Amino acid sequence: MEKYIQPFIDTTQNVFKEFVGTGVVVDRPFFVEKDKMTDWDISAVIGLTGEARGAVVISMKNSLAIRITDLLTGSKHTKLDDDVVDAVGEIVNIIAGNVKKGLEEAFRLVISLPTIVTGKEHAIKWPNNSARIICIPFTAFGNEAFVLSVAIEAVKGV
Repeated sequence: MEKYIQPFIDTTQNVFKEFVGTGVVVDRPFFVEKDKMTDWDISAVIGLTGEARGAVVISMKNSLAIRITDLLTGSKHTKLDDDVVDAVGEIVNIIAGNVKKGLEEAFRLVISLPTIVTGKEHAIKWPNNSARIICIPFTAFGNEAFVLSVAIEAVKGV
């Protein structure tokens, strides 16, 4: 399992360093239940299909999403607007795209466009019932938490 999760950790750290201009600290990954409510305000979801299926989801509070958007766009945002939604979607898109390249030895994958889910205590509907969800917690800017959640399983018969 670690060989599949480590590319997500490495890529997330690189994306935040290169695109956002900040390092992130990773904490210990853990498994979560599919229907667990979260206390995040915004999540961006990328679906995975091909020789494996699943999803990659980045979830965070509005304050972090706005801070990231301010850094990416060079303009000030005060609420969750279209720019913020686009920025969070682009972050997960870059992470999933780079990880896809790293996993091509094991699986040929196709990634979807990002879907954004907002609102307090929203839940994600995962694309399959059997893959376990691994939640990778990160901290940016010293104290702003976010998570990257990954569920991926090989497709039988491919």
